[in-house]
Amino acid sequence: MTKINSNELSTGMDLWRTNELQELGVNHRRIAALVRIGVLVRLRRGCYIRGSTWRAQKPWVRSLQLIAAHAHGTLPTSAGGLVYSHTSAARLHGLFLWDVGDKVHVTAETTASTTSHGRDVVPHTRPLEPTELTFIEGMPCTTIEQTVVDCCLMLNYKQALVLMDHALRKGADSSKLQQMCASLAGRNGVLTLRRALDNADARSESPGETLTRELLQRLRIQMPDLQVEVTSAEGRHRLDFAWREKKVALEFDGRVKYFDYAPTAEVIYQERQREKALTELGWKIIRVKWQHLFKEQEFKTSVLRVLRGTG
Repeated sequence: MTKINSNELSTGMDLWRTNELQELGVNHRRIAALVRIGVLVRLRRGCYIRGSTWRAQKPWVRSLQLIAAHAHGTLPTSAGGLVYSHTSAARLHGLFLWDVGDKVHVTAETTASTTSHGRDVVPHTRPLEPTELTFIEGMPCTTIEQTVVDCCLMLNYKQALVLMDHALRKGADSSKLQQMCASLAGRNGVLTLRRALDNADARSESPGETLTRELLQRLRIQMPDLQVEVTSAEGRHRLDFAWREKKVALEFDGRVKYFDYAPTAEVIYQERQREKALTELGWKIIRVKWQHLFKEQEFKTSVLRVLRGTG
């Protein structure tokens, strides 16, 4: 049996349609073998990615890669008019999404072609106005405001709030969103859209901060200020949440897990120095991790204990 390796794949390229692999001399049987040993990963029917590239990617990059795979396999052969929408457009805009699937959402004025259909695709059909459309990385998608509206109409409240917070932080027009919301009176999901818009806060810097704020509000705990700046011997610090008069800060610990600002060891060292400096100023720090957000009574008890000075 002929040895199978990645050398038969062209360098400088990571994504192929079936016909492009065949042009390199890789037939159907060989494609299947390359997939079996992990040299290739099948992203969707007729589209493959280099296995080493796929394995090295973060989860959110993989989600974007699935959209790129759809575009690579579909847009060149489509009749036009197909745009990425809903959560796929949100990914292209770089918006935070929480606990949503990776299916590719497309919208067209007429029923999408059979090429773009499949188990990995959710097609939507409705008229599209030029003002609702934009291009990101050469891919057609809905504008940030239209994307937020489309998503909030189908997401639950927590998911919608995470998205809305980040969209406003990235510059989405709140007055335009209010107008769009008012025009959708009676539509399924509009109450979620309106509630998310009413409770959104552009100061939130991560999904974890948004969900922490939602939990504090729902548990009827006195709301702290967001993104509070404090100066210590170590410099200026910005606290996720703070009850200034009580000198109590609440910090969400999920950012290092999801964002690569600096090497983990360096981040941990800086956090320890920062916390020590704040403690010397009389601050008490409550640290919240993802799992705490789903143990609501325990979360409430621990926060109130510190706020009341008994923790």
